[in-house]
This record gives sequence, structure tokens and C-alpha cells, in this order.
Amino acid sequence: MANGTTIEAPPEAEGAPVEGSNGLLIEVDGQIVPNYAATMVAFEEGDVVTGQVVRIDKDEVLVDIGYKSEGVIPSRELSIRKSVDPAEEVEMGETVEALVLTKEDQEGRLILSKKRARFEKAWRRIETAYESGDPVEGTVIEVVKGGLILDLGVRGFLPASLVAIRRVQDLDEFMSQTLECKVIELNRNRNNVVLSRRAVLEEERKEVRQQILDRLQPGQVVTGKISNIVDFGAFVDLEGIDGLIHISELSWSHVNHPSEVLAIGDEVDVKVLDIDRDRQRISLGLKQTQEDPWQKVIDSHTVGDVVSGQVTKVVQFGAFVEILPGVEGLVHISELAQHHVENPREVVEQGDATEVRILEIDEERRRLSLSIKRVENDVEPKPDRESITGGAEIDFSQAFEQVAEPEAPAPAEPQATEAEEAPAEEPSAEEPVEEPPAEEPPVEEAPSDEPPAEEPPTEEPPAEESQ
Repeated sequence: MANGTTIEAPPEAEGAPVEGSNGLLIEVDGQIVPNYAATMVAFEEGDVVTGQVVRIDKDEVLVDIGYKSEGVIPSRELSIRKSVDPAEEVEMGETVEALVLTKEDQEGRLILSKKRARFEKAWRRIETAYESGDPVEGTVIEVVKGGLILDLGVRGFLPASLVAIRRVQDLDEFMSQTLECKVIELNRNRNNVVLSRRAVLEEERKEVRQQILDRLQPGQVVTGKISNIVDFGAFVDLEGIDGLIHISELSWSHVNHPSEVLAIGDEVDVKVLDIDRDRQRISLGLKQTQEDPWQKVIDSHTVGDVVSGQVTKVVQFGAFVEILPGVEGLVHISELAQHHVENPREVVEQGDATEVRILEIDEERRRLSLSIKRVENDVEPKPDRESITGGAEIDFSQAFEQVAEPEAPAPAEPQATEAEEAPAEEPSAEEPVEEPPAEEPPVEEAPSDEPPAEEPPTEEPPAEESQ
């Protein structure tokens, strides 16, 4: 505690020690008097001393350390907290440790610091914990941008991402709580201490997680709670370990964002799809616990059926129509109307109710090809793809996959457009004579060969002659 030079005794203290008084009494000029010098501690600036609180004012605290005058602790030197009330930091008669800042200031006062004494002691403790990996405890004293400030005797910063296993939305709930954290970064020159509570929690749950992994098997259906939602899926807390439901495993129908299906806190039954035990990762499926709507399609519909549906999405290469909850089919742009269509929105809009004819059911790829124009003319679909595309080769698998990217053109669309627009480039006068009937299906010949605006004039002359 005291490592400095010994304070000189006052002149009246000179004399011979009285035997048996342990130096507390001396004999001066034949009289026995107290040895005041023996009761005063020896210290220097920078030493840590111990004393008793004898007075508490609104801006300072007086401490008796056994010196010729009481030491003064200004309120700013009581704690690392901001704007503290001295009466809340110390009590009358409390024994405190303080660091000597100034042995004698301009007013002759001994200036002490309680917070700096605690800082030095705390820093040694934090250094030891950092080296050993042991956790430290601190009280949350501030909520700042990006995390929490803990009082460890020094200010420790706990980033928001390391407060818990999952990111916490409201940090204010931790105010004044005592948290156990690990020191992950330490810099004495900058007085910088970075903490992680997540590391402590993960270590505690490590054994529990392994038990859960050992218990789970692919194919099992388990219950969990939605702990987080991200763009690519949702995380499910399985009472100690999180599993991921990828966005493609949320529903049998298309999902733009997981929040359309789930919310944080929802309790769900999920199926275990895969387990990576080495990386402790679990893949889950939600739609596998629900009835597969595709089975209804297979059981109740065949190619050629006309069914009612609703347009769910309009894209550049056509429109998607939902014929059953969770089952959508593609109406290619060439199957929207009898006339040539430049933009699908000329014919349909999202939310429109319409009737469609089933052109193809692909059970393996879970694809439906539909037509609106074949309902109007009551034309049965042909067994080959030519009836759907008008002779152009369409990659329907890519068309279905592009539903999530409506602005991207379908790879096969340019071929379909060329096939449909080629006859329109011929002079209108030659169309009735030069167009071979075999090149276009009969139902498509009239719309593609004759512009709609020119059909009435060709029919009017006979009407005038009859008059």
C-alpha cells in the first residue's frame, strides 16, 4: 500500500519511545505524550491508500487515511459512471481504497481518486481473466450506439452482436443488469476492453447442443420457435440449437420473403431434412409437414381440363395463375390471346380471375403449363410442345424459375417472338395468297396473317352488293 518515503514527525514528537507502547507513546522532557508521527501512514503520489469516509458533500467526499489532514475525493473521481451522486457511491463510515493524485494541492489538500484505485485493481483482474479465458462480471451502466457499456472497474464495451446468441432488438432491457462476459480484446494504452457475453452462453449450451444433435435424426418432425427471419429463410430454436428453414422449404407455393409466411416467436412443427454433425448445422423443412397440393392436381385433373384460377404474377414471358392453393401454372405469352401479344399486361393483370386450360402436367418437375386462348376457342391441347409454343422451342423450367426475377427476359422468348412476328413482316397484300396454311395452326392463321383493323374492310364489299 505505502511505498514512499516516511513522513517526518513534528518537532514535539521527538523523544524516547515508551517501553511496551509499540511506539505509540514517547517521553519528551520527562513527560509521556502520544507519538502522532507513528499513527500517520507513509505514501507518495500514485500509491493506493485505505481510509474511512468521514463526510459526504454534494461534490466531494472526505476520507480519513491516517494523515495529518483528511483526503478529498472529488465527485468526478468517485466512479467511471457519468454525473454520479456521492451519496449513492459511498456511505458514512465505509472503508474505501483510493489512489493518491496530489499529496498537497495549492490549497494544501490531499487529493484522492476512488475510481482510479479501482481501475488499477480491476485492470490487473481483467488481464488475468483475459490470459486464462475466465469470464468477468460487470453491471450495464450505459446503452450506446452499437452495444452496451459495462462497469468492470474500467469501462468495458459489449457489442450488440455479442450480447446474446441471437441479435437482441432492444438493448435497453439489459440496463442495470449484471452480466458475465469473456474478455476478447484488451488494449492498456487505449484503456480498451471488448467483451462477449455470447461466448459464455455458447460455452454453456455446447453440451446441450451436442445432446440435441445426438438425439435428432433426418425425417423426424420436431417443434420449435422462430428465433430470427432473414432474406434466405428462417431460424428455428430447437430448445438449445438453431436450425434453418431455407426459403424454398417454407411453402409449396412461391414465397418472396419468409416474413410472408412466418413471424418471430411463432411455434412451428418442422421436419428434419439434413444434419451436419461436424459443423453442428440442421436443415429443416416446413412445407414437408403440410399437405402437398400437387397430389390434388394429380388426383383430380388431367391434360385438357378447364379450371378457374387467379393471376398471381405477371412477368415478361407470361403470367402465373394459381389454380389451387399452393399450385401455380405458367401461361406463356404465346398462350394468352389469339392475337400477337407484346406485353402480357395487355391481356391480364395480377389479381385477375380467369379460366385456363391445362396443356401439360409435369409431375417430376412439378410444373403446370396453362393456356387462356385455348379456353376461348375450346381447342384441345396437342400432345407435343408445338401446341404450346407455336413451333418455337421454350425452356419452361427456366421460365418457372424466373418468377422471382420478373425483370429478366425468359431465355426462350426471343425465339417465340421471331416465330410469331415473322409472318407480320410480309406485305399485307401478299398474305392471303402467299401464306401456306401448313406453316401455322388453323386457329392462329387469321389473327397472325391479317391485322385486326383490316378485317372489316375485306368483308364490307359483299354487304354493299347485297343492298
